[in-house]
Amino acid sequence: MTATMRPIYLDYNASTPVDPAVAEAMRPFLDDAFGNPSSGHWASAPAKAALDRARSQVAALLGAAPYEVVFTSGGSEANNLAIKGTFYAPNRRGAHIITSAIEHPAVLAPCRFLERLGGSVTYLPVDRTGLIDPEDVRRAITPQTLLISIMHANNEVGTIQPIAEIGAIARKHGIRFHTDAAQSVGKIPTKVDELGVDMLTIAGHKLYAPKGVGALYVRSGLELEPLIHGAGHESGPTRRNRERPACHWTWNGLRAGG
Repeated sequence: MTATMRPIYLDYNASTPVDPAVAEAMRPFLDDAFGNPSSGHWASAPAKAALDRARSQVAALLGAAPYEVVFTSGGSEANNLAIKGTFYAPNRRGAHIITSAIEHPAVLAPCRFLERLGGSVTYLPVDRTGLIDPEDVRRAITPQTLLISIMHANNEVGTIQPIAEIGAIARKHGIRFHTDAAQSVGKIPTKVDELGVDMLTIAGHKLYAPKGVGALYVRSGLELEPLIHGAGHESGPTRRNRERPACHWTWNGLRAGG
């Protein structure tokens, strides 16, 4: 590359640059508004207000309620929370998970980990275009199936899966349904009710936010065991003046809404 040549970045599926408007919105919280949003005193108020506003904005993007949005450190944590949190949740119905063979490693690796702990996983094949047949999902369901996790848009080839059809199958059988929408949020419609999902993963750095920012949509009423025990953020009790908490800790784990 010569000094006069300028490189062209074409790997936006891997990560996007931070939008200048995003950096500008973050600046006050890097310089002045440093308070812990869960502290409940004057220094925490600006951070808490911004966190509430951000939660509402994410919820509006998904057609969800703000209390159904749980912020995470990124898409990988959100996927792990959806999968492991369901597997470890109290009173789970079984230990069988259905996913696809082309999921992101942040879905495949947790599934393989849970297999070591006694879980069973069905990895569905795809056709030559990378598409999953919803009938394969239906046929894979057993009385022990507790979760179906199928990505919305594939990060390698861009195939958009028939999430709404799969969601209808999951609802008919009373099975929790998660989609990794890291590659689709902000690019194509991702309204959770239209997709028929119970959980949906967002990775901020795929749509002009910085690395280390993500979210998991958790439909109200679902219970998840937390990945990290002991912290109070994103858990509800420290935000009692919200209309409803994003989630709350119970003796058994994490419950959205309620």
